[in-house]
Amino acid sequence: MAITVNIYYTGENGNARKFAEEMEQSGTAAAIRAEEGNKKYEYFYPKNDPETVLLIDSWESQDAIDKHHATPMMDKITELRIKYDLHMKVERYIEDTAGVPNNDKKFIKE
Repeated sequence: MAITVNIYYTGENGNARKFAEEMEQSGTAAAIRAEEGNKKYEYFYPKNDPETVLLIDSWESQDAIDKHHATPMMDKITELRIKYDLHMKVERYIEDTAGVPNNDKKFIKE
């Protein structure tokens, strides 16, 4: 059962975007994407809030998340969060294995 975690990083003076850029440029984000069980690790910028970055972080299971949290990369991430003085709001979603209901499919263009 896949678990997706949305993390909203908020800072000041563009620090949330600087954090995401450093995660990408340092190779840390790529290393996380290469971890066993990672399904998605992508940053997005809300159009109406230049001080927030959304990370969509999806894993195959809670076990995969726990293994990720036990890696030395978490120290690097924590260090960068402190460096950029970021605050976080976290949402967790568990995959709906039933899929998109038929009534909703008519609104989706694939």
